[in-house]
Amino acid sequence: MIRLHHCAQARSFRTLWLMKEMGLEFEVVHRSFFSNELRSEEFLALSPAGRVPALEIDGRVLFESGAITEYLCETRPSTLYRPPGDAERADWLEWLHFAETIGQHLAALTQQHIVLYEDHMRSPVIMKLEARRLEKVLEVVERAVAQHEYLLPSGFSAVDTNVGYGVLTARRFVPLEVLPNVKSYLERLMARPAFKAAMAEDGEPEIYTRTFYEVPDA
Repeated sequence: MIRLHHCAQARSFRTLWLMKEMGLEFEVVHRSFFSNELRSEEFLALSPAGRVPALEIDGRVLFESGAITEYLCETRPSTLYRPPGDAERADWLEWLHFAETIGQHLAALTQQHIVLYEDHMRSPVIMKLEARRLEKVLEVVERAVAQHEYLLPSGFSAVDTNVGYGVLTARRFVPLEVLPNVKSYLERLMARPAFKAAMAEDGEPEIYTRTFYEVPDA
């Protein structure tokens, strides 16, 4: 049995959604992002950094969502992979890792707006700077999905779950009205049955409780 350790709204949603797209059978262990359980000895034995996802699979544990994406596609039958030799292989890999570029700006903004819970801990300058950086990386997605419905010309693939999660979360910090193609792309992703199934299993929101996080006045 595949077992996914997951926090609602966290990067483990990438894995949850991907496995729904692949039609895999798996168990979800719901964890709380703000509790001490992610720092428990039991969980650190699964994920040394104390983060999700942690995926128990094939007698071992994987704890990097990009690596999990590639491993699942390599070891399970799927149309969502672009293997070595495929014409879209390089682009597939590029988007897989570009999801982490989006993620680093999301992490900075999440820390500033949410994890640092007292105003004196926060920096409006950093919030503004990171929101602008996030918008710039989303412009890369904007150009790609202006040309075709998904990131790759051939259609939906596993990298859309990784980048798609980034876009889903980025809308909390960057108004997607300034990126109309990204907005339409997200709407297509959210209409997918597997996305809806993953959202139904995601859990109660606890990280992002506002629709949008404005940059406060300095």
